[in-house]
Amino acid sequence: MTGGSLGLRLSGSFGSLQQQAQNGVLQPQDLYLTRRSSKTSLTGYREKERFFSSTFRYLSRRKVGMLILAAFAIVAFMTGFFTVNKEDDFESSVLPFDARYLNKSYITPSLLPGKDAIQSNSNSKVNKVLVCNDSSGWGTLFNASAVGDSSNAVTVLANPCKDFAFPPPPPGDMRRIGPRPCPVCYVPVEQAIAHMPKFPSPSPILQHLTYFSEENPLKTEPNGGSDFGGYPSLKQRNDSFNIKDSMTVHCGFIKGCRPGHQTGFDIDVADLEVLEQVHEVIVASAIFGNYDVIQQPRNIGETARRNVPFFMFVDEETEAYMKNSSILGSDKQVGLWRIIVVHNVPYTDSRRNGKVSYTPNPVSASDEPISLQVPKLLLHRLFPNSRYSIWIDGKLQLVVDPYQVLERFLWRQNATFAISRHYRRFDVFEEAEANKAGGKYDNISIDYQIEFYKKEGLTPYTTAKLPITSDVPEGCVIIREHIAITNLFSCLWFNEVDRFTSRDQLSFSTVRDKVAAQVNWSINMFLDCERRNFVIQAYHRDLLEQRAHMAFVRTQTPPAIIVRERSLPKKSVVRRGKEKRPVSKRRRRVTPKNRDNSFI
Repeated sequence: MTGGSLGLRLSGSFGSLQQQAQNGVLQPQDLYLTRRSSKTSLTGYREKERFFSSTFRYLSRRKVGMLILAAFAIVAFMTGFFTVNKEDDFESSVLPFDARYLNKSYITPSLLPGKDAIQSNSNSKVNKVLVCNDSSGWGTLFNASAVGDSSNAVTVLANPCKDFAFPPPPPGDMRRIGPRPCPVCYVPVEQAIAHMPKFPSPSPILQHLTYFSEENPLKTEPNGGSDFGGYPSLKQRNDSFNIKDSMTVHCGFIKGCRPGHQTGFDIDVADLEVLEQVHEVIVASAIFGNYDVIQQPRNIGETARRNVPFFMFVDEETEAYMKNSSILGSDKQVGLWRIIVVHNVPYTDSRRNGKVSYTPNPVSASDEPISLQVPKLLLHRLFPNSRYSIWIDGKLQLVVDPYQVLERFLWRQNATFAISRHYRRFDVFEEAEANKAGGKYDNISIDYQIEFYKKEGLTPYTTAKLPITSDVPEGCVIIREHIAITNLFSCLWFNEVDRFTSRDQLSFSTVRDKVAAQVNWSINMFLDCERRNFVIQAYHRDLLEQRAHMAFVRTQTPPAIIVRERSLPKKSVVRRGKEKRPVSKRRRRVTPKNRDNSFI
């Protein structure tokens, strides 16, 4: 019995286990006692040795060796590739960068400096040029609506402005000199929201707009351009007015494809993410150099308070003043305004320092820093996913709901760009002389710009230009829809400001006429008195503080007391008796009766 059981244990074959299972005498402990004999182990070792020897002989062949080396190379390349991607993912987690900003990169020979420029600057580098895509998200968001569909029923209401007639101007008032607001008919807020177009307006001819980004912007011509806007040549400037289906132009932020990130006019990443959110309507303004006092909007409806963000761009100087005055807290909110702090302001001098050495009169109330031109003219780049925008200068106070303003000046007029005309001047030549007389900019630069435009065909404004009503805008308010053609106009207008002078009134008509000559597109230039109806102009900070100081001095200083010397009253002389009678001053003449008796 012992031998039989030992034989069963030493066999260790699956066949014997199956046989025992068939006989019904399978015991569980037999599974753990089976082991291989020494003979079996030796056989397995020889088989392994034979396998390895055949493998080495097979690998010694040349073709197989080359395949193995290629495989190792591929593995090494993929390992490095995934390592780089991992680092990129880490960087992108710190600073999210949307791929829609970048289209492709290449080196443009036309943007490279000449041989003389390269020899004169030993540290010059090859200018790598990128093409940044216009990342507007409204091309695919036709039916997006932030205000809901509850207002659609208002469209059946009668338009209260249908029979509105512009009233005659009020009679002259000698006590109030200067421009004044005039009546404007606005539809109710709910009705204005219902009139918002469901689809973006068509852009004539131009459908796809991209922007240049240069790693090392180089100045190739003596005049024009900046490190922020680039240095486009005259040929590139002229080509940018040739409207085509797809175009690439200079449009500020030249050192990057994400405006506000390492491009000059830098904005914190958290604020950039807020600016890049999808909004149908935004309102924007700016205060640089602590020049103005924030004006809080009034008469803003509940729908606009919920859905229309108000953004105020400030520089570090203004931010420091607001913090020291306890106006700005950690929430970056001042009333309705969301404060966006700008670092590395591209133009250090408020009147374009570095372009000219001229310093104009700093007290001029209508002069504004050129850095304000960046958000003013390039809002479509700072807000790539916003459909409509209203720009107002920092000294203005909005007193009408944004939806009503858009309905009145864009949607009712079937316009995509609206700006008021100057209240007094219609001619660019007169505007240039007024700028020189007011010390708004260097006279030599103004003359150079006007002479340049005259050679291109600029003429004084006359009634022959109708239906164009003016060549001079009042650029403190701009209302626009962010479509390709309006974005291009804004870019080209900014390029003229960057090339010549910061007085945007001088270059407006030239850009407008060149674009309108190529496409069927026009600008709604409404009356200045209508603009004054929905924005109220305040004084600049320096004048307000000066007036407040004078009022404080008047209340604290007591009025001067003037002491006048009084003459003493004369004493009355009391006369008594005969003294009361008046004495005649005439002498009575006495004639002698007898002259002879006088000698006796």
